[in-house]
Amino acid sequence: MVSIRPRKALGLLDRRTSQKIRNIMIIGKVVGTIVTTISHPHYKNRRLLVVQPILVDGESADEDFIALDNTQAGIGDTVLVNREGNGARQALNIPDGCVISVIVGIVDSVYLEN
Repeated sequence: MVSIRPRKALGLLDRRTSQKIRNIMIIGKVVGTIVTTISHPHYKNRRLLVVQPILVDGESADEDFIALDNTQAGIGDTVLVNREGNGARQALNIPDGCVISVIVGIVDSVYLEN
């Protein structure tokens, strides 16, 4: 069992945009699938899933987003998502891939400390 404790943002800045980096790794719930007839070659043999972020009390709501599945997750699964392009490409071993979000794990349980 893995315990994940939420931490406040460290105030890191993106070098290119000087904007605050937030939510590089998030926990979310798979709420749907995306079906395509034509897709990019980097998506070959991988599913696109709709993920809804799971929020801790007091956090602002983020919208659902699409993530590339690397774990065989299904609808209703709680997942760990890497939402940073370079890390996502490394997880998929596609150095020049056009990927921003990738599901990197299925979460069995979450324990939060006050």
